[in-house]
Amino acid sequence: MNEPGRIVEKIVKLFPQERFSSDPFKILICTILSQRTRDENTESACEKLFARYKDVFDLAKASPIDLYELIKKSGMYRQKAQRIVEVAKILVEKYGGKVPDKLEELLRLPGVGRKTANIVLYQGFGRPAIAVDTHVHRISNRLGLVKTKRPDETEEQLKKVIPKRLWGPMNGSMVEFGRRICLPVRPRCENCPLNQECNYFLQKRR
Repeated sequence: MNEPGRIVEKIVKLFPQERFSSDPFKILICTILSQRTRDENTESACEKLFARYKDVFDLAKASPIDLYELIKKSGMYRQKAQRIVEVAKILVEKYGGKVPDKLEELLRLPGVGRKTANIVLYQGFGRPAIAVDTHVHRISNRLGLVKTKRPDETEEQLKKVIPKRLWGPMNGSMVEFGRRICLPVRPRCENCPLNQECNYFLQKRR
């Protein structure tokens, strides 16, 4: 296995993450809710939302204002409520209530970018896909797996150096690694199990 692949495999083993759901629709909606908020806020909003609305057909009949209190904790709740109802209506009208399993079609849905689409492809359909969020982008550059400025560049570069079997698992594991050790500010480098393989740490020590 190439060096970047070996490093990512180590992260996946050290910080294993299970898929929180196998339902593509719940994964899609909860990932939209997760944008620009903390995980605990996302979990609370998802739980309240799906306690009230059981599936895509229920949500397609809702008015955005009906969702405000349910998802308020996720932040930007008015915008997210509008997007969620729009997405539900499109899925019912165009796809018979099913979530599409093609990247291009997912990207056409309101509020769905590459990160969200790739999470749905992996968690909902078991497809190899690399979801690049701020954690994956930051950690990949710090470790020296890639040298990129933008998340879309990071995704493309990682695809070239990481084995496909690690594409899906690496997002959840890197997110956990980023929360616990490789923090955005003041990373805990001295306690990092990868510090001897990390460009950022080795350069900092010079």
